[in-house]
Amino acid sequence: MKSKNIIVDKTFKFSLDIISLFKKLQEEREFIISRQLLKSAIGIGANVEEATAAQSKRDFISKMSIASKEARETKYWLRLLKDSEITKN
Repeated sequence: MKSKNIIVDKTFKFSLDIISLFKKLQEEREFIISRQLLKSAIGIGANVEEATAAQSKRDFISKMSIASKEARETKYWLRLLKDSEITKN
């Protein structure tokens, strides 16, 4: 389902991609980093979605700031997965 907000759409698609990666990582028996990655990555879209219903400009900025922090954390977990070579892919 597409919304009229490109950021909402892209973060939702990113969450779906991360869920697919999470499933693959679980099959490879990588449980710790995959769970952290899943939490932070889906947190991005959840906070962006919340920001669309913000009660004030301050509330909007707060939610988007949290989404930004979640994105930075997600980037960290992805880098860790890649550079540690714990998985086959």
